[in-house]
Amino acid sequence: MEQKVDIQELSDFLLEYATCMMGSGVHTARAVRSVSRIAEVMGYGVDLTIFQRNITMTVKSPEDYSIRRTYVRRIPDLGINFRTISELSGLSWDAYDHKLPLGEVESRFRAIMEEARMSRWKVLALVACANAAFCRLFGGDWVAMALVFAATLVGFFVRQEMSARKLNHLVIFVVSSFVASLVTSAGVSRGWGGTPEIALATSVLFLIPGVPLMNSIIDILGGHVLIGVSRAMNAGLLIICIAIGLSATLLLLGKDAL
Repeated sequence: MEQKVDIQELSDFLLEYATCMMGSGVHTARAVRSVSRIAEVMGYGVDLTIFQRNITMTVKSPEDYSIRRTYVRRIPDLGINFRTISELSGLSWDAYDHKLPLGEVESRFRAIMEEARMSRWKVLALVACANAAFCRLFGGDWVAMALVFAATLVGFFVRQEMSARKLNHLVIFVVSSFVASLVTSAGVSRGWGGTPEIALATSVLFLIPGVPLMNSIIDILGGHVLIGVSRAMNAGLLIICIAIGLSATLLLLGKDAL
């Protein structure tokens, strides 16, 4: 662009844009590229340092480094949303390809962030169906699938309610894992179906932090080692919490339950 925008206005927007991308579950390199793309078309450079909880950003003029702004902002927990990630990334390309003014970029950003999320009830039903399909994939019979479906409905509902109340995410995973496996154990203890062990093992698969694990690997391979290791450690803690919840159910069932 021939005429630069105000550096303060651009800094405020880019910081919000970057934190929303990270809060939606994007891997670090993609966020850095998208932010840098918008900054470049506005006539500025940008340096980003991204951690697990916050972002440090410096926006600077390439002609005069004394013209710069540096800010730190906490990354909000927006929940993983691939549609938001895709649209925000596409917005950076539209800004770059069509030389969009900052005002238009910002208005389109607001529209993306204000889009209604999928209904929690629809998500609940789809997650339950997906987890039942996992049970079938691992060799579970139809009874086991029904048990896993019911367990996922209850366990994921508990997770949604606890998340809405802003409880610690580690506690949420322990309780959700325990509740889901406990529901499955009700059928297992009564001898329903021929694959009770598969039903019990797959009842907690909906809690596996697949996206954080993949992002951690991508970040480490892409050179963002610090946040990659942080994400891997956080995902590891969540897996341990899942195991604790499942173990509590197994202790209640007793070693001869299966």
